[in-house]
Amino acid sequence: MASAKKYYAAAVLAVWLIIVTFFMILNRTLDLEVFFVLSLIGLLVVAVLIDGAFSRPRYMRYIGYLIAAGVALFAYIVVEKILEIIAA
Repeated sequence: MASAKKYYAAAVLAVWLIIVTFFMILNRTLDLEVFFVLSLIGLLVVAVLIDGAFSRPRYMRYIGYLIAAGVALFAYIVVEKILEIIAA
């Protein structure tokens, strides 16, 4: 069951990223920062939905590492944007 849950989560995340890419292309604004933030939001939602209440599979630990790296990169992007606004 946990294996199927993991594959459903990967499929949902892939569909989310395809939808985000489609709308970015449709809007003609291919921005890597926006794509990264929206993909991080999708990963966070999927991680919350597949996290078990009583047991924690090994892959959830790896997803936690991925989320921590994503949040650190998000903080870097936010600091860059703030410095860009202050400099202007």
